[in-house]
Amino acid sequence: MTDGDLNERARHLLRVMVQRHIRDGQPVGSRTLTRESGLDVSPATVRNVMSDLEELGYVRAPHTSAGRVPTDKGYRFFVDSLLTVQSLSHEHLKDRIIRLDADEDAGSDALIDSASNLLSGLTRLAGVVTLPRRSAVSLRHVEFLPLTDRRVLAILVLNEHEVQNRIVHTDRDYSPEELQMVANFLNQEFAGREVNSVRSALLERMQTDRERMNALMASVIEVGGKVFGEDGTGRDEGYVVAGQTNLMEFDELSNVEKLRGLFEAFTQKRDILHILDQCLAADGIQIFIGEESGYHVFDGCSLVTSPYSAEGEVLGVVGVIGPTRMEYDRVIPIVDMTARLLGAALNKKH
Repeated sequence: MTDGDLNERARHLLRVMVQRHIRDGQPVGSRTLTRESGLDVSPATVRNVMSDLEELGYVRAPHTSAGRVPTDKGYRFFVDSLLTVQSLSHEHLKDRIIRLDADEDAGSDALIDSASNLLSGLTRLAGVVTLPRRSAVSLRHVEFLPLTDRRVLAILVLNEHEVQNRIVHTDRDYSPEELQMVANFLNQEFAGREVNSVRSALLERMQTDRERMNALMASVIEVGGKVFGEDGTGRDEGYVVAGQTNLMEFDELSNVEKLRGLFEAFTQKRDILHILDQCLAADGIQIFIGEESGYHVFDGCSLVTSPYSAEGEVLGVVGVIGPTRMEYDRVIPIVDMTARLLGAALNKKH
């Protein structure tokens, strides 16, 4: 056999072996594979085929005489060439879909939370949904009101008529007069500009010699920097995740160091976001298996993703993170359906 020309018997045995390993997580021996394959062949023949598949990199033997498990390459071939995806009926999801489809009054944030919980609940894995990406947002006007306990209410007018209220915590109390001066400065300098450029400008000024800053600029840097936050609007741009603890149920992910790395990745968000960003331009389902993600922390894991859209515009990505031996035939249609439902629900908002 060659890498690009697996015969039908080898393909069948590889499919059965992967399905068995997904089911119980244990190495699959030749006798078990002979019995479950339904083929009229001997265990010795199966061993020879498995030896060929191992030489080609589709399977590996974790221990001597302990059977074989699929490699990332084996899972990739299985997903691309051997997998039969389950059909997912509306009735099967009816009791869960109601969360996304029926609540007309739910805000976008609530819909994102529901989508991540839907993914996690149906797959028993970790469900992730990126927050909707915003089109260009321009600052029109900003006002500040002092609150108690070193808090400031920021009132932002964005684009033509969108108003956002945000509460920020400051390092000291600010008088109404100080906040008015900060607002006057921001309105004079940045009104009409795209908000991400406001944040960039504030960060640049923050890098200057702090000893040369006057009191006004110091106030602008602190209050303005906190108001415009990570993405220029004070919003924690990223994703919502649910069901991380489900991953503890899989032996291959349950050791302390592996879990610590995964949970740190969920918390820091940067690496997962970088992977999910690559899926924004994908046409439907995209799958990263093991080392394909490019991040060592996700070795042994797979990510199944799909972009979601509203009014013809791709807004974000929904996905599931789990072990490489996840039930792809079930997970893929669930991710696809959730992306469609979320897009439809957000369409109603618009």
